[in-house]
Amino acid sequence: MPKLLQTISELREWRSAQKSRVVLVPTMGALHEGHLELMREARRIAGSDGCVAVSIFVNPLQFGPQEDFARYPRDLESDAGKCQSVGVDVIFAPSAEEMYPADRSIIVLETRLSKILCGASRPGHFDGVCTVVLKLFNLINPHDAVFGKKDYQQLAIIKRMVRDLNVPVKIIGCETVRESDGLAMSSRNRYLNDEERRQAPAIRQALLKAREHWMSGGRNAEVLQKIFTNHLNQFAPLHRLDYIACVDRATLEPLNEKCEAGLMATAVYFGSTRLIDNLEL
Repeated sequence: MPKLLQTISELREWRSAQKSRVVLVPTMGALHEGHLELMREARRIAGSDGCVAVSIFVNPLQFGPQEDFARYPRDLESDAGKCQSVGVDVIFAPSAEEMYPADRSIIVLETRLSKILCGASRPGHFDGVCTVVLKLFNLINPHDAVFGKKDYQQLAIIKRMVRDLNVPVKIIGCETVRESDGLAMSSRNRYLNDEERRQAPAIRQALLKAREHWMSGGRNAEVLQKIFTNHLNQFAPLHRLDYIACVDRATLEPLNEKCEAGLMATAVYFGSTRLIDNLEL
């Protein structure tokens, strides 16, 4: 079983003894195959002599007042077993009180990339993400950190934070892991009822339909978005669209017709469950 650390003092003592490469996979727990694939990649990067560290922390700073912080699934024992199955060496699973002093007054503010896509409907979310990730980087001091591309905006923001604040961590993005029907794996998929779960793969199908148009030379963002919404309206009548956007992969600026590295990103509700997905164009 991986070594379990739950306090900052324990973590610092462990880290001071590490002489080999440390690769971090930050998570909020409720681990699924998507997380495990990130850990396998971390194990590959670390090599047989390195160390794979996983953080499991449901970060209150990144949840809005109407979001699902209280009901977010927590099962540390099950998560630890999954970590063991893919060769994780250490788990850092602190409490909120351990991570955030009661009189804390400093956070990390992101002022550009977080104002669009998911950030537009979740004000403050990415400030919470940046704050906790920077704290983890400072505490664990990893050489590398592995993130999934499913939350492409988060990946872009973390890369920007590392660049702008000169954080000496290499950020690695891994492809989204999907269910057999194409639905992106997510801890929130368990909240879908049977009919919502049946319709949810239409998100991926709609993205693929739009990419067919892109591959044939179509570069108009409005047309791409219309193809997406038409498919979703036809095959997922229970959905409620939060957004669909076509952007540049690196800058997240709106797509222009000269862009050769585009991204379609979306957030879709089924009932109160919010699912995100994206597709590189």
